[in-house]
Amino acid sequence: MAGLAESGSNPDVDLLYDINGLAKDAPHWLDRTVEFVGEYGLLLAMLLLIVWCWWGVRRRPGGAEEAASSVAALIWAPLAAGVAVLVNVPIRGFVERPRPFLDHQGLEVLVSGKTDYSFVSDHATLTMAMAVGLFVAHRRFGLVGIGIALLEGFCRIYMGVHYPTDVVGGFALGTAVALLLSPVASMLLTPVLKAVDRSPRVGWVVRSRAARAGQRDGFIPGARTDVAAEERDLAA
Repeated sequence: MAGLAESGSNPDVDLLYDINGLAKDAPHWLDRTVEFVGEYGLLLAMLLLIVWCWWGVRRRPGGAEEAASSVAALIWAPLAAGVAVLVNVPIRGFVERPRPFLDHQGLEVLVSGKTDYSFVSDHATLTMAMAVGLFVAHRRFGLVGIGIALLEGFCRIYMGVHYPTDVVGGFALGTAVALLLSPVASMLLTPVLKAVDRSPRVGWVVRSRAARAGQRDGFIPGARTDVAAEERDLAA
């Protein structure tokens, strides 16, 4: 993999210079913004998106099984990110690809102090693993999360700390871990959350009081009630 970094004529390096070249022409405040967003901001945004999704999921009327399964999928999203980063540790040690600014001159490096290996990108791995895990739990929130992950990958190249293939590799690793281990995670987490749901103290983690009340009343959003159906039939 290090051999890819030695040639300035391969598409990986060319795209690196093209994207990172935007940082040279951009105003100073924009570079500082991308530096913060790419290093911390998008990871925080992803976590907040998961919390937002959880807050909505736990308020939906439904049974304990459905609620526990949904919350289990959301909990798996950050757990998948952690597992993916752990998987990346031996991959980095095996590939040993230096950071692009160590092999190529003229890059605008926005973050200093990066001394570890480049392939694969931890940030890209983290954000995509969470995004895919979120997509499994909730499609609309997951699509937003995937958009955040793609932006994270762009920022890492813009900042001059990763090759495009580092980012693509991170996306692939995060996606693989989140999807392949999702059934196992659901099998392990769902029974635990069903037990949590039965607890009078921490059951709110799985279902809110309003959701429990909706279940007791037999209300299902969007369902055609017998009364409403009868009224429409009489009107006809």
